[in-house]
Amino acid sequence: METFELEGREFVALCDLMKLAGLCHSGGMAKTLIADGNVTVDGEVELRKRCKIRPGQIVEFDGQSVVVK
Repeated sequence: METFELEGREFVALCDLMKLAGLCHSGGMAKTLIADGNVTVDGEVELRKRCKIRPGQIVEFDGQSVVVK
């Protein structure tokens, strides 16, 4: 499981997190993967591309996990 540091921010948009954490190559790809139901947040499928991800949440895609701190 990888960690992603918010670095003073309150939250990060799900599509931005996927790109920044290296789960996908571009924001457009992230948006498509989210819209297709391939991404979970805290174990639940998340379809909102701009969903606010806050500290303590876990994002999973394709067998990879990222915990936000």
